[in-house]
Amino acid sequence: MDTRVALATAPETLALAGRLLHEFNTAYDDPTPGADALATRLAELVAAGDTDVLLGDEHGVAVVRYRPSLWSAADEAYLAELWVDPSVRRTGLGRALLRAALERARERGCDLLDLATSEDDPEARSLYESEGLHATEGAGGPTTFHYEIDL
Repeated sequence: MDTRVALATAPETLALAGRLLHEFNTAYDDPTPGADALATRLAELVAAGDTDVLLGDEHGVAVVRYRPSLWSAADEAYLAELWVDPSVRRTGLGRALLRAALERARERGCDLLDLATSEDDPEARSLYESEGLHATEGAGGPTTFHYEIDL
């Protein structure tokens, strides 16, 4: 794993991750329960064993969630969040976080990692595609779409 990236498990590192995720949502005018609530939730998820939180220095965060696969005995990984503070973008930190997330998923024995990003984020899409991810159902397949609804 890139030396700039570390697994967050201690309360102080999860607090930093909570702050970064809060800043992420605030930057895009998305709702957030606040940094402290996010840190508490991250601690619960990490303790349950189905979530990894990766910190990139003190300026980036990635959250990987694991779930059983329907199609194989392996788990699948979902890159729930990946964010780098704008002040340090284009330094390779996002790439380091993405590679660390892929490495953790492989180490766990996952056979798939998926994620969602928006059409209006070409930098993120370029990063993901440059690391071999594709927005199609299988390599060369039809374009896939991510849908969601608040319940």
